[in-house]
Amino acid sequence: MPKATLSVAIITLNEEANLARTLASVGFANEVIVVDSGSTDRTLEIAESFGAKIFTEPWKGFARQKNSAIEKCVGTWVLSLDADEELTAELQREIGQMLEGDAEVRPPVDGYRLRLRHVFLGRWMRHGGYYPDLKLRLFRRVASAGAAGFTERPVHESVQVAGRVEMMKNDFLHHGYPELNIYLEHMNRYSSLGGKIVAAKGKVSRSWVAFCWNVVWVPLLTFVWNFGFRLGFLDGREGLLLHLYHSAYISWKYAKAWQIGRYVGSR
Repeated sequence: MPKATLSVAIITLNEEANLARTLASVGFANEVIVVDSGSTDRTLEIAESFGAKIFTEPWKGFARQKNSAIEKCVGTWVLSLDADEELTAELQREIGQMLEGDAEVRPPVDGYRLRLRHVFLGRWMRHGGYYPDLKLRLFRRVASAGAAGFTERPVHESVQVAGRVEMMKNDFLHHGYPELNIYLEHMNRYSSLGGKIVAAKGKVSRSWVAFCWNVVWVPLLTFVWNFGFRLGFLDGREGLLLHLYHSAYISWKYAKAWQIGRYVGSR
C-alpha cells in the first residue's frame, strides 16, 4: 500500500512577514494550497517561491475561506495552518512518521489534535491556561465517518471530525502577536465578531445587573483566575499584558453585544 500523502491548506491576506517561516516548516508536505483574498504585499511572491498552488478568492469569512482551501487539497491527510503558525522540527518528524505508518493503524485515526504554543511579544506563554492549547488541525481528507471541515462561525472556527481523534506529542507555534498594537487591533476586531455571536444568542445584558456582571465582573474574575490561580504571573510582564488585555476583550465583546441589542430594541 502506498504511503499516505499530506496537503497543507493556508489562507492569506498580506502575510509577507509570516508566510516564509510557515512554508519553510512544511517543506516535507506533498502539496501546499494557498487561498489568498487580495494581498497587496509580497505574500503571493513568497508562496510561489515555495512552490505553493495559489488561488485568489474574495473573502467569505474564516470558516468558508478555510474550507475552500481544504476542498482544493488532494492528499490523504490535510494540515490546516494559519499563515502565522509554524511546525517545530519535532512535530514535522512526528507527522512524517504518522504518514509512514498510517496504513497499519487499526482502527484508523481520522484526526489529530496538535499542541499549540502561543508566542506573545516574543515570549512563549507557558501558563495561565494558554499551553498546551489543543487544536484539531490534522485530519484525513476523506474520513471513515464523513468529511472533515471547519464549522461555520464568524470567529474562533474549529475543525469537526466525526471519526476517531488522537493527540500528537509535539508542538506547533503561533507567532500572531509580535507587537501590542497588532494584538489590540485583532482583539478589537474579534470582539466585534464575538459580540455578534453573543447577541445572536440573546445575551445582550438588558438588565443593569447583567450588564455589570458581563462587562465588569466576568472580565475581572477571568483575569484573577488565569493570571493568579492558573499561574499566568509566571510569564512575566508579557503574561500580565496578555491576561489584562484578554480580559478587556471579554468586556468589549459583551459591551458590543449590549450595543447591538440596544439598537435592535430601538427599531
